[in-house]
Amino acid sequence: MSNWMRGAVSLALSVATLAGAQESGTVPLLPMCQRAAGPDVHMVFVGDLMLVDGPGRVLQQGRDPFAAVAAQMNQADVRVGNLESLIATTGQPVGNKLHTFRAPPSVLPVLQRHVDVVTVANNHSGDFGRAAFGEMLVRLERAGLPYVGGGRNLRAAHEPHVFSCKGVKIALLGYNEYFPRTFEAGPDWAGVAWSEDEQVVADIRRARTVHGADIVIPFMHWGQEHEQEADVRQRALARLMVDAGADMVVGSHPHVVQDTEVYRGKPIVYSLGNFIFDGYVEVANRTGWLLNVVLNREGVQHWDIDVVRMDRDGVPHPVGRRLHQALRAPQP
Repeated sequence: MSNWMRGAVSLALSVATLAGAQESGTVPLLPMCQRAAGPDVHMVFVGDLMLVDGPGRVLQQGRDPFAAVAAQMNQADVRVGNLESLIATTGQPVGNKLHTFRAPPSVLPVLQRHVDVVTVANNHSGDFGRAAFGEMLVRLERAGLPYVGGGRNLRAAHEPHVFSCKGVKIALLGYNEYFPRTFEAGPDWAGVAWSEDEQVVADIRRARTVHGADIVIPFMHWGQEHEQEADVRQRALARLMVDAGADMVVGSHPHVVQDTEVYRGKPIVYSLGNFIFDGYVEVANRTGWLLNVVLNREGVQHWDIDVVRMDRDGVPHPVGRRLHQALRAPQP
């Protein structure tokens, strides 16, 4: 048997293994929470991670596109980002999209060194078809990199990633709301979790009632590109999620940062902007946020934002602090 055939057989077996694990709910949760000192959980959220084109060339040169921000990210117990480029070797570009992103599996070691959980709920996960998307899920599992917002079928795509850190049980969810909707998972095919209000509310409630989560955080892919204010739809859905039990709502997709608000004591960060992404000349498109969140079983205690700016290769560099907000008085 050729090496290519052995690889294909191995991948097929891994797909089948992952499918069975997801179907039975036995996909293992990996240990986290090994970095930050103190009793509270420190989480970091970053926006769009696109590991081809300029950032891809940086990786090919043996450089690390996370290098300038790694120290800040490594202060957190858990680091979460939106994986905006498919990671696969198979498939062909689908539809008539202007931009399609597919990174080689060689990017995985760098990604898993800097990020603990990714959301795959975005409008580029299906760029090369369902088989390529399924391949990516297998590769993420092999790398020990948990994901949310996608799965081998509709039910799996809506499952949260649940983990415990410092005695706090946290559930992360991911949803896409930007077309094409053909990337959505179905009853028996792989894809992303689409944002349907009724289903999102049910998922948030289920994260508490079935999974026993203390904290529930949806990571959204939504909004209009290049608009720096969240639109009416985003605001209504964010508030609906908080009303359903979300402790915080985080978003990306517009390729710019957007405004923030606090609703019923829960923070909403509508768009973190790009984080590793090239192809833009406007400062707004090259500016992203690194969101620091400190929480415990009572909810988010405070949060702040480190601003980064991407160079022409799409590599982020820190440029200062933008916002700090305490939501609750410090405990004695």
